[in-house]
Formats: sequence, structure tokens, C-alpha cells
Amino acid sequence: MTGPLREPTFLILTALARAPMHGYGIITEVKSLSDGRITLRPGTLYGALDRLTESGLVAADREEVVDGRLRRYYRLTDDGAAELAQAADRMRHNAEAAAKRLCAGGRQAVVGFSHRTLGGLA
Repeated sequence: MTGPLREPTFLILTALARAPMHGYGIITEVKSLSDGRITLRPGTLYGALDRLTESGLVAADREEVVDGRLRRYYRLTDDGAAELAQAADRMRHNAEAAAKRLCAGGRQAVVGFSHRTLGGLA
């Protein structure tokens, strides 16, 4: 993919990082990971999964029939894991930079960071 991942895409890849999941499982996991801020609709999820599959970050894993309905499971590919790791590193770096600036401006109580938790780099 080109450019930074949008938050829903980041969370879809994060949901799949542990194990393959079917659509409803991904929707539930994304909602949990985002503390309820993001609720994916099925159309949105499957559009994203199609794009992620086309770009090689996600692949179909298997299918099974449950209660007469087909469930397709998706898994994170090695390229998807690498993309997710890069995005997580980029976000961590940006969050640390913001926290350092806030601490330097005397606002450490606002964000819950301190000079000590930033390794003395604030």
C-alpha cells in the first residue's frame, strides 16, 4: 500500500494479526480494539478486505458453512504483517514525539506521560 494506513484499515490488520477470522469476527474485534469508536458495516468491511486482498496484505484462509451460511475466513499475509508493523512503528514514533512536546510544554498531566515514562527524553 502507499501512504499511511487509515485507522479502520490498521484495525482490520490488527484484528487479523493473531489468527484468521471471518467477517463478523473482524467487525467485533475492530469495535473492541477501538473501544467502540469504530463500528464497521459489512459493506465497508468487505470492500476493505477486497482492497487488502488485491494489495496482498490479506488472503482468504478457508471457508466453512455454519447454520447454513457460508463463512469466509481471512488471514494476514507476511506482507500484511510487515505493513502493520511499519504502521505501528510510525504511529508509536509520532505519539512519542507528541508526548515529548506536551511534556516539554508542562502538560504531562493532560496526557499521562512523564519525563520518566519517555525514558528521560522529554
